[in-house]
Amino acid sequence: MKEIADLKSYPAPTVTPQALAWDGKEFWMSSRDLGTLYRVEAEAWRVTEEIDPPGTVWAAVATNNGSRFTIGKGLNDDRYIYAFDSESGFRKLFPCPDFTGSYLSFDGKNLYLSQWYTGLILKYDGQGNLAGQINIGAEICGHTFVDDLIYVLRGKENKDVPGKAEEWWIARFDPRVEKPKIEDLATIPFASRSLTHDGRRFWSNHRAANETISFALPA
Repeated sequence: MKEIADLKSYPAPTVTPQALAWDGKEFWMSSRDLGTLYRVEAEAWRVTEEIDPPGTVWAAVATNNGSRFTIGKGLNDDRYIYAFDSESGFRKLFPCPDFTGSYLSFDGKNLYLSQWYTGLILKYDGQGNLAGQINIGAEICGHTFVDDLIYVLRGKENKDVPGKAEEWWIARFDPRVEKPKIEDLATIPFASRSLTHDGRRFWSNHRAANETISFALPA
């Protein structure tokens, strides 16, 4: 399988970049270690606003009525889904199942939450009710919608295998079908965290290197 193509690496505007989302005008990015959230201007690649969230922001996605975040709180890093808009600030919506959950995507109507180690992507309707789930068959470190299809980063963190690097692929599937076929498209040559798309290119964080990377699919 080919690797992703046309990689462009940028120094992240914060340390340990974790969450990453494109809202149509700018990026949203969080720092795992600092616990802060940022708006990032795309063209100048600079922070335009720093926001203090009510916990560690693990994932972000833009919706049609503000943004949604997966935020961990407390000693156990219990995960909750929050809404945010510039007028009202943060608003807790609901807990993640078993207080575990990470990456988010949005199809224009429904919110999708992944659980890293279970390999599941959970679908929630506009009222926060669980409306379905999809088994990805691997660990998940990011997903995003492009043209009604979900693109997902799946593979193995290999955290329990000493000396073995992380292994990730970008895959896609159609969530509208009852039993979607998951198609691996390319390998990811870095330890990726989060996935978003700006209408032209994919973006992800290489958290361990304090970098943000854009890329395309191979021809």
